[in-house]
Amino acid sequence: MKFRFVKSLLLVGAIFGAACSGEKKEAKQVNEEQQQELPKVTVTEVSRQMVTQQTSFTGTVEAEVVNNISPQQPRRINQLLVDVGDHVTKGQTLVKLDESALVQAKAQLDNYKMEYDRAKELYEFGGASRSEYDARKMAYEVAQTTYDNLLENTTLTSPVAGVVSARNYDNGDMTGGLPVFVVMQIKPVKIFINVSESLYSTVKKGMPVYVTLDSYGDEVFEGKIVRIYPTIDNATRTFRAEVSLPNNDERIRPGMFARVTLPHGEAEHVVVPDVAVQKLTGSGDRYVWIYNDGDGTVSYSKIEVGRRLDNRFEILSGVEDGAKVVITGQNTLTNGAKVELN
Repeated sequence: MKFRFVKSLLLVGAIFGAACSGEKKEAKQVNEEQQQELPKVTVTEVSRQMVTQQTSFTGTVEAEVVNNISPQQPRRINQLLVDVGDHVTKGQTLVKLDESALVQAKAQLDNYKMEYDRAKELYEFGGASRSEYDARKMAYEVAQTTYDNLLENTTLTSPVAGVVSARNYDNGDMTGGLPVFVVMQIKPVKIFINVSESLYSTVKKGMPVYVTLDSYGDEVFEGKIVRIYPTIDNATRTFRAEVSLPNNDERIRPGMFARVTLPHGEAEHVVVPDVAVQKLTGSGDRYVWIYNDGDGTVSYSKIEVGRRLDNRFEILSGVEDGAKVVITGQNTLTNGAKVELN
């Protein structure tokens, strides 16, 4: 009986050992299979291309000309002939002022003219001295100047064609330190931009620019550089340039926020699909994964991004011509990992 019991124990142990050995072998096989599964990626070969170089700036739309309509001396307003928002033509009368001072000045002018004419006639016939004649002449000329100034300021006209953008008085008010009206010429309009010193030799008068405005979404307005200021700001290392936009339909108004894109030549740079460009979490750094043909691995490469070109990016540094970049499967990659190509 004892022999049979020992034999049974040995048989159970053998069976248990065999079972454990089988489980270990199966686990080892599964682990090896898992280790052999490589990340699957899709790659594309990139190349250098000619890319238009351009820089964007921000600015505020301004009127081409701003005129403050005021009399030379304080005067009472008889009648305002226009209002804010009205379009006016060059030479159009905008304001009529009180004429009482003009009437008085005209009476004085007539009196001084009569005295001057009499003195002139007497002087020509020897009945008056040269000094008396000169005094009468001077008084007459002063009265004429006074009258002319008052006449000019009895009605105020617009020196330009434009739109009334401000009104500071009502009928019957006495004018003071503020202009009665402000008239803006908005055909064309202008934008001042501050351009980096590095572009000073590149930017030229007449160069085209492309402007977008928040008010009109992605609509692009074409203008040109009309003036380049000759000095560099030593604090910002920028120079000022003036952009002109035609604005024939007057859709663009002073005060609008503008983004100005200035093309300035071409350069040859590597261009990659936008899906290849990844952003490092927690920073503004961009990178791509580059596939290495020699050992089938991928490596991380930090890049400097230039322009966006539809569904591609211009790469200023970090990717060589002819490199193969990963465009799918980036989420599971680590630096130096072996991968399998789709």
